Amino acid sequence: MADLWEELTGVFQMVFDNPQIAIDEKTTSSDIVGWDSFSHMNLIAAIEDRFKIEFTQSEALNFQNVGELMATLEKKKAR
Repeated sequence: MADLWEELTGVFQMVFDNPQIAIDEKTTSSDIVGWDSFSHMNLIAAIEDRFKIEFTQSEALNFQNVGELMATLEKKKAR
């Protein structure tokens, strides 16, 4: 599980071009400088590419925090 968090953190660091980013279950877009609607879609695309999954449009647009994103990612990876 920790490996999945490390990989997801790496995606965030790449998308936001900031190697100092640290995420946890409660992280939201207001916690990360530059996380707007455009970068959100880049983030979703990067996560889909990295983990070889696809989010539905509803999933991609309705995550309230990184914990919800991770829970969905874990479910999709388990399939």
